[in-house]
Amino acid sequence: MTQGWTLRPLRQFPDDRGTVLHMLRANDSHFERFGEIYFSTIYQGKIKAWHKHRHKTVNLAVPIGTVRIALFREGLPPEEIQLGRQDYQLLTIAPEIWYGFEGLTEGESLIANCATEPFDPDEGVDLPFDTDQIPYSWVRS
Repeated sequence: MTQGWTLRPLRQFPDDRGTVLHMLRANDSHFERFGEIYFSTIYQGKIKAWHKHRHKTVNLAVPIGTVRIALFREGLPPEEIQLGRQDYQLLTIAPEIWYGFEGLTEGESLIANCATEPFDPDEGVDLPFDTDQIPYSWVRS
C-alpha cells in the first residue's frame, strides 16, 4: 500500500437463484479490525467528495452499480478507480488519503464500507468536490 490504497479481487458465486459476493473476512491477511459496516448509495452523475480519515482505514466494495472513485495523497498525482460488479474488487484506503465517489450507473449504485473504527464526527475531514486543494476535476469534457 505504498500510495495509501490497495485493490484486491473479490469472489462472486452466482447460481440460478442469485449471487453471493464476498467482501471481507476476519481471517483475510489484510483484515485489521472491525469498527462498523455501513452502506451508502449514490445516483448517476452525482459526486460525494472529498473526504479523508485521520485514523480509520476503510474497505470499500460496490456490489450494485458502478462507481468512479478518485484518490489523492499529497505528493502523488490523483488516481481513479472504477468499482462495480463487472470488476468486483475490494478497495482498502489508509488514513490520510483523500477520496470521493461519482455514480456512473443509471439509477443508484450501492457502496459497502467496512471501516476499522466506528463513526466519530471529529475523526474525518471534508472538502467540497471542486476544491482547489486537490488537483482533480470531476467534470468530463
